[in-house]
Amino acid sequence: MLYAILKLLHVFAIVVWVGGMVFAHGFLRPAVLQLAPPQRLPLMHDVLRRFFTAVSVAVVVVLGTGLWMIGRVAKETVQAGLGFNMPLNWTLMATLGLIMMAIFGHIRFALFKRLARAVTAQDWSAGGAALAAIRTWVAVNLVLGVVTIAIALLMV
Repeated sequence: MLYAILKLLHVFAIVVWVGGMVFAHGFLRPAVLQLAPPQRLPLMHDVLRRFFTAVSVAVVVVLGTGLWMIGRVAKETVQAGLGFNMPLNWTLMATLGLIMMAIFGHIRFALFKRLARAVTAQDWSAGGAALAAIRTWVAVNLVLGVVTIAIALLMV
């Protein structure tokens, strides 16, 4: 039962993260492009601040539940007297997940800080550049997230 609950939390956290990227990249961004930079950039900063807080929680949940689930299966396998070889799909999912977490760290702790400084200084040019960099890396993470989900569902 605990394994099922952790797997559910794992999937919910991924839904928040990847679904949020789909919403921000595919729906919010095109809608706010009609706003002038003095309105658009503070709005995007506020939205991203809230989203990145949720993603930070999601990253902790994904990492914690993923490691626990792998560890539990490995422990049970070894206790049964067998050798544990992590399945290829788990290895790929874990690797892509760690890459996504590293990219998110760069977005959150480098690029978003640039955006925050630019918004505070009302430097719309620097803010636009920071937001463009965030958009690029979010697109990369979105592709990696979709690939990871495809691996989870198609490689059994």
